[in-house]
Amino acid sequence: MAEETFRPMRRTRQELSRAETEDILRRGRTGILAVNGDGGYPYTVPLNYVYKDGKIYFHCARAGHKFDALTRDSRVSFCVVDQDQVVPDEFATYYKSAVAFGHARLLEGEAVARAAYDLGFKYNPVPEKVRAEVRSGLPAVACFEIEIDHLTGKQAKGLLTEQN
Repeated sequence: MAEETFRPMRRTRQELSRAETEDILRRGRTGILAVNGDGGYPYTVPLNYVYKDGKIYFHCARAGHKFDALTRDSRVSFCVVDQDQVVPDEFATYYKSAVAFGHARLLEGEAVARAAYDLGFKYNPVPEKVRAEVRSGLPAVACFEIEIDHLTGKQAKGLLTEQN
């Protein structure tokens, strides 16, 4: 998809580099997935994910609102908030976030197992438990891959340094 499809960031001084934005995706624990839901209403849902090789992976059940929306329309947006510090005296929030736009694709075959293992190892440090969970849950799980078309990162003005 052409970058011209996406709006440029209005406050360019607050824009993070690609590397800083990808670091947010790597560090993040929870992301918010936005899809085209029922009746054309936006539907957002928090979920665990893993960022690997420039793509975002997540899992869900093979039935339900999220699964139906993703199989009906692959276009998604995905947001991760890295920092969220309210500064009452400044009537501000010091934040850093990443927003990705892309297309979600239902994985099949060995790719499902790879994504499930990557997700498991990100959130559970015990390999035996991850392997057992993936083996038992794999038949019922759906894994998706988001191919990123556009990625931006932004930080609050209050986090800018003299260099920015």
